[in-house]
Amino acid sequence: MPIAPVLNRRLLLLGSVGLIAAPGILRAQPVAGGRTARVIVPFPPGGAVDITSRLFAERLGPGLGQTVVVENRAGAGGLIGADAIAKSDNDGGTMGLLSATTWCAAPFMHARMPFDVRRDLTPITQLTDGALLCVVNAETAQRNGWTDFRALIQWSRAHPEQVRMGSSGSGTSSHLNIAAINRFADAKILHVPYRGGGPAINDLLAGTIDMMFDVMPALMPHVEGGKFKALAVSSADPLPILPNIPGMKSFADLGLGDHALVNWNVVSVAGGTPAPIVQRLFDAVQAVARQREFVERLRPLGYTVVLSDSPAAAAAMIQTETPRWQRLVEISGARIE
Repeated sequence: MPIAPVLNRRLLLLGSVGLIAAPGILRAQPVAGGRTARVIVPFPPGGAVDITSRLFAERLGPGLGQTVVVENRAGAGGLIGADAIAKSDNDGGTMGLLSATTWCAAPFMHARMPFDVRRDLTPITQLTDGALLCVVNAETAQRNGWTDFRALIQWSRAHPEQVRMGSSGSGTSSHLNIAAINRFADAKILHVPYRGGGPAINDLLAGTIDMMFDVMPALMPHVEGGKFKALAVSSADPLPILPNIPGMKSFADLGLGDHALVNWNVVSVAGGTPAPIVQRLFDAVQAVARQREFVERLRPLGYTVVLSDSPAAAAAMIQTETPRWQRLVEISGARIE
């Protein structure tokens, strides 16, 4: 069953910009008593979530009529930043983009969670979907005949654990994705976890590892420069920005026809935030996300803007998605003490 969420959401088309809420109404509704609000980024600067958060924050401030600052709180696969949100005041003044791995996978991976996702966090709305891009070292691909993703999988079967895939850490979406591919396609790819995507990319450039599944911004410059070769995306279908790179549906013959991984992000605040503040933030986020420029700025990141119909719909989507991500954790065997 595909991982991409399908319940209670709608895809934002570029033509939807006419539904922007009146800026004057939003400016009259600050949160946290009008004090400076924070958008917590649970990852280091420069990644797709960081870029998205900064684009989001700079547009959210005028809508709320108050200053909004961005604060990076990276570490533990996103849990340090999520913990900062969970333990913040429940006045709507601290928020952040939290992923499917935080909401749905982390509770099954970590022996001890620093917070309870259901009790200590409140979803406002889904904001984005983002697929992972599979790239290989171009020289290694030429040497081994990896002309496409199918050839890579078949080569891995014949050479168990000789294809080394780097990720930004155990339990990340990249790790869960390759574990599922190994299971469903009978591939024999070795997962090599790193302490972040940057070191993994450096080793992929050097040929120390052979491949990565990761978000697009850090990978595409090396694809365009000829150092990496793009073979597939983790979504079911090709991305509009990369129409010639196949999705998992194209590899049904390998056992991947029903596999797809799309790591969504949800704007989240502390648990117990009062319903009027939740609704206020929901309206403000919706107004930002309907701006044509915001949608177009996310396209090079491989992100599609996808909004929930309501905060309750966001919560329902998370509940529906949780068993799927739990299954991926079980397949991966990821366990963090």
